[in-house]
Amino acid sequence: MLTDNFQRQFSYLRLSITELCNFRCLYCLPEGCAKPEQQPLSVDEIRNLVRGFAEMGVSKVRLTGGEPTLRKDLISIIQAVASVPGIEAVALTTNGHKILPLLPFLKAAGLTAINFSVDSLQPNQFEAITGKSSAADVLKAVESALVQNFESVKINVVLLKGLNSEELPAYLELVRNKRLSIRFIELMQTSDNREFFAERHLPADLVGKQILAQGWQQVTPGTRLNMGPATVFSHPEFVGTVGLITPYSQNFCASCNRLRVSARGALRLCLFGEGEYSLRPFLQSAQQLPELQLAVTNLLGAKQQSHRLLEGHYGSTQNLASIGG
Repeated sequence: MLTDNFQRQFSYLRLSITELCNFRCLYCLPEGCAKPEQQPLSVDEIRNLVRGFAEMGVSKVRLTGGEPTLRKDLISIIQAVASVPGIEAVALTTNGHKILPLLPFLKAAGLTAINFSVDSLQPNQFEAITGKSSAADVLKAVESALVQNFESVKINVVLLKGLNSEELPAYLELVRNKRLSIRFIELMQTSDNREFFAERHLPADLVGKQILAQGWQQVTPGTRLNMGPATVFSHPEFVGTVGLITPYSQNFCASCNRLRVSARGALRLCLFGEGEYSLRPFLQSAQQLPELQLAVTNLLGAKQQSHRLLEGHYGSTQNLASIGG
């Protein structure tokens, strides 16, 4: 098992497969994205990467972006990841804009979980935040994923003061009769969004107080699987759950179990850490896996105990599309 100097064990890999995105979200890429200088990892490179990490104890892989559905070989990527011995869960984070016709093929390829980014349930506000008038299509994709019985279906909502902060009742109603999880994520500062952050940051603990006031109760850690960094709440009258991801209000670094690799094969030890380390030279053949594993093990020695967001340090993260959050 991969273990760092603070005895944290890493069983979860978040792998970006593209830096391209077809949305222009206000908090991430309001001007759109530029074409990357380098090609993203190929299917064979991804297979070798995941195999190397799986042999070191990683059992869950989440594919992120940018927007993963922009990869024309997405189904082949999922097949490659799901076929690696030791991988028990393959998840995808998507804006949902193009995914509806792909869902049955993704499930057949081995995808087990999907997180949809839905930053507003109001069509006009959704378009104002994302630059796309596709709220209805994304919600149809969520419904379809539930019908097709993926193991986990979640909605991610970045909390934005004055833009979606009044929609809590509508989001809660979504999970009343559905096996769906909503994750409210505190807006995080990057080098590209400093002014927007100052204007729109909403402390997630304020939302937590509203949830508790409506009869929701915090789920004890360990009683539900795959809670990750979220503080999860349940309610006896609701089928689904609600979670808060609070990097400012509540530091979750002590329980960190994930590593990140960029679309170009660079290891990031922390979402808000400094620098990255290219693993691509070790991904050209399966015979190089021992070199890959040695490099990752050695690099873990440099992982810090915590991010420094509360001190105003957001590391070298330019925007969340560059590493997938």
